[in-house]
Formats: sequence, C-alpha cells, structure tokens
Amino acid sequence: IIRSRKPVEKTSAGNQTQRMSIYGLTYEDALRIQTLFPQVQVQVPARIITQKIRQGAASLPAEIFGTVPWYLKNSGLQLNQGRFIDAEDVRGIANVCVLETSTARQLFPVDWPLGRTVYLGSAAYTIVGLVEKHARSESSRQEVHRVYIPISSARKRFGEVLIKSETGTRAFEKVELHELTLTAENNEQVVALADAVRSMLNNFHRQEDFEIVVPLELLRQAEETKRIFNLVLGSIAAISLLVGGIGIMNIMLASVTERTREIGIRRALGATRGDIVIQFLTEAMILSLAGGLLGVALGVAIPLIVSRVAGLAAIILPSSIILAFVISVLTGLLFGIYPAGRAAVMPPIEALRHE
Repeated sequence: IIRSRKPVEKTSAGNQTQRMSIYGLTYEDALRIQTLFPQVQVQVPARIITQKIRQGAASLPAEIFGTVPWYLKNSGLQLNQGRFIDAEDVRGIANVCVLETSTARQLFPVDWPLGRTVYLGSAAYTIVGLVEKHARSESSRQEVHRVYIPISSARKRFGEVLIKSETGTRAFEKVELHELTLTAENNEQVVALADAVRSMLNNFHRQEDFEIVVPLELLRQAEETKRIFNLVLGSIAAISLLVGGIGIMNIMLASVTERTREIGIRRALGATRGDIVIQFLTEAMILSLAGGLLGVALGVAIPLIVSRVAGLAAIILPSSIILAFVISVLTGLLFGIYPAGRAAVMPPIEALRHE
C-alpha cells in the first residue's frame, strides 16, 4: 500500500500568507508501475476527500473515496445490494456513488436507497449500490462514512487542489493520488516488489512525499511480537509454577515433620516405603489440584467479567482448562517427590520415638 505523505516543511518568518504545496503520488507513478511491473495488479483508491454527505435535512461526515471498478475485488468490501462502480461510470465521469449499508440506513431510515440521490459538495449523486464495511477516519475517532465514486468524477468534481485555511494563512495542497494498492502474484514476491517500487519512486520524487506499507511485513512483525510476548508470559508462568511448587514442597515437609510418629506407626504395622511414598504424593497432588481448580475458576470468571464490562471478546478453549489441570497435577507430583521420599526413608524406630 503506497500512500501520499506531506513532507516536513521548513518554516521561516518570511512565509507568505498563501502558499502551494505539491506532493504525493501522481497518475504517472501509477502508469510507471503498470509498465515496469506488468504482473502486478494496480488498485487505485486515488482521491480521498473529506466532505459532507447530505440528503434532505440529514448531513453526515464522509470520506469521498474516488476509485476504480476492480477495487472491490481485494478491498474486503462485500457488495450487499445493487452494483459497484463500473468502467462505464469511470469513462463517462458519471455522478454515481456506492454507500455503506449503515450510512444508507441513517440517510434513508424508511425509503429504499437504491436509485435515490445524495449530495456531495454541490453535486448530486445517484446511489447504485450498497456495501458492507464500517469505516472510521484514521485522523479522528469520530465516525466517518465512506462514499465510493468513480475516480474520474472525483478528479473532475473536486479537483486536485485542497485549500486549508489557518490563522492568517491559506495553504493550497495539490495531490493527484492519495493511495495505490499493489497486489503481487504470491506472498514470496511481496517484499521484493515493495523494495523495487520504493527504489523506482525514489528516482522520480525529489522529496520523501510517499510511504510504503507492506501488510506482510506488518504480519511478520506482529507474529514476532506475539512470539516474544508468549515467551515472556511463559517465563512468568514458569516462575509462578516454581514458586507454587516450592510452597507445596515446604507444606509437605512440614506435614512430614508433624506426622513423624504416624509414619512410624504405619511402618510398624507393615506399611512399606512405597505405601508411604504413595500416601504423601497423593496428598501433594490433591493440594495442587485444589489450587488448580481455584485458578481455573478465576481464569474463566475474570475474562467473562472483562468481556461484559469492556466489550472485548473472550475465547476460552476446553483444551486450556484440561492443560491447566494436568500441569497442576504434575506440579504436585514433581514437588511432592522429595517430601514423600523423606517420609519413606525415615527409620520406623526413630519415628516411633518422636514426640
């Protein structure tokens, strides 16, 4: 994804009250990419204009998205009703638009929206289709409704010069294209393609007025971050298990000391060392299993509470619960071996003399 980016301007005391900034992607850039990389599909979301969409007394903040017919294929949009922009719309500079279903519901709560008219700026546009995808402006948390129109209409009706009025100044910005999306034939070509396109654009742009975002690289970074995060959480869990296991071992050692006479009586009555080991191992496993039950109960309850309060989806897998129980039992078994062994090797006569 290649986006136009306004370069950093050097301000000075002698700035004029009116100035023109020309930056970003151009139509020539799109043609160069199509010529040099014929195997690549070029999607041109092109013009993005912030404007109000009006219908009667209703008015909503909108992003007018000038685009091409093949944008629908890989955009993540799902056509709900009607049709998307076609080649005839682009060729004829037609005043047609495609709305999100949620936007249409707000503008036409009762009427059927297809075929109706909405106003973008001073021009009327006929609604030819509805798509499903909720869009929000990247620069604001306020809900922004995206409207799709032919790229030729966006260029013809709104031009390429944006006017921004500030305190005492008026800035003019000329941007031909706001965004280009390139689709490679397979994942292996994505990174190499991004590097080649970046090198090509650097040769024709004197300033850093564009940025390239590679979703595949972002995905790999996210996976690496997730791996590191899992390692950190695993280390914390291992330390917690170690501390818990040491606690179980100390409790069992104290129990062995307190029940020395009981151990001696059992040995005198015929209990073998194996019987003593099994007895104390069972107690250690029951102790750890009780802690595991409490931990699982908290582990299930807390995400459910958070999901209700914060509106976040909590996914609890049965395999995670089973794994927690197994780890609890194994922790009790592992850290109960030493106390059980201490109890088993205790001489019966010495144990009977213990007060």
